[in-house]
Amino acid sequence: MTGTAPVIDRLPGDRRYWFLALGVLLLAWPFLFGSFWARIGLGALMWIGLAQSWNMIGGYAGYLDFGHGAYFGIGGFAAGIAMVQFGYPFVVGFVLAIVVAAVLAYLVAVPTLRLTGAYFAIATWALAESIKQAALILEITGGTFGLSLPRSPDTFIGIAVPFAISETFFYYAMLLLCTATMLVTYYLFERHEFGYRVKALRDDQDAAESLGIDTTRVKRQVYVLSCVVAAVFGSVYAWYIVFIHPNDVLAPIVTDRMVIMALLGGLGTLTGPIFGGLLVFLLQRLSSVFLGSSTFYLPLIGVLIMVTVLFAPSGIIGILRGEVGRDDVRKNLKELGEKFDLL
Repeated sequence: MTGTAPVIDRLPGDRRYWFLALGVLLLAWPFLFGSFWARIGLGALMWIGLAQSWNMIGGYAGYLDFGHGAYFGIGGFAAGIAMVQFGYPFVVGFVLAIVVAAVLAYLVAVPTLRLTGAYFAIATWALAESIKQAALILEITGGTFGLSLPRSPDTFIGIAVPFAISETFFYYAMLLLCTATMLVTYYLFERHEFGYRVKALRDDQDAAESLGIDTTRVKRQVYVLSCVVAAVFGSVYAWYIVFIHPNDVLAPIVTDRMVIMALLGGLGTLTGPIFGGLLVFLLQRLSSVFLGSSTFYLPLIGVLIMVTVLFAPSGIIGILRGEVGRDDVRKNLKELGEKFDLL
């Protein structure tokens, strides 16, 4: 092992032990660090999962979906409507959120995935905005008043469960969902033939079709999968937060955060959204808690995005893998200086 090896490869020992240690730490997290850090961990896990859901369509398939956050809100409202308007337990609302998101995503995918580039981005953004405006006027979503969800022990499966529906319960629910999302991403996009088809479609659609890949079908499949994952997190979040409003769970900032997290971490990679999700979420939460400002992190994120785009297009994971060296930085600085007549 040389001194110039990537950071990840320079980790001592077998990587399995590092993953095992990380798993033990995550399982013991609420008991080791208390309620406050359990909430921080819960939020971080949720945003890592959401960033990975956007990474499926944006990173692996190469489609810039600027309306992806709408499915987070759709999942929340589907679960909320099932519980509040029809009196079903959360489990039914959870399943309903998956079904509604899958059906709607497929119906949206048929016309919008014929578009590419900025046209697809604008179409999905407009879709998300129209869904938000509809939720603000529909009575079943609570309109401008929002929805307040019940959270007693008998609202989980319809009968009282022998454990508390507490913050610790939701922490483990998010840990389970985040782990499942990572495993699905690893299997489908890194090891399965499906992932190779998605990457071939992203790299060159004409070449992929010449090899016999049904690109239309693959695009619809990855879009529906990514939207369902976002809806799943939305349904659990709605039950956890108890109150949901269209201006919160359907806000454009939800999509913006997913995009930024995936971009900073590394597009089209398994671990990129983990690093990006942790970085952005912790900057936001810790600046709010310790500096008293909920917007202080925004300029920092802006600077990080500029630095990433200019010097490390493969994101944090690219730096850790050693894909960005000093020579690349010098070259980019030189080109930037020449472009703006600074040299």
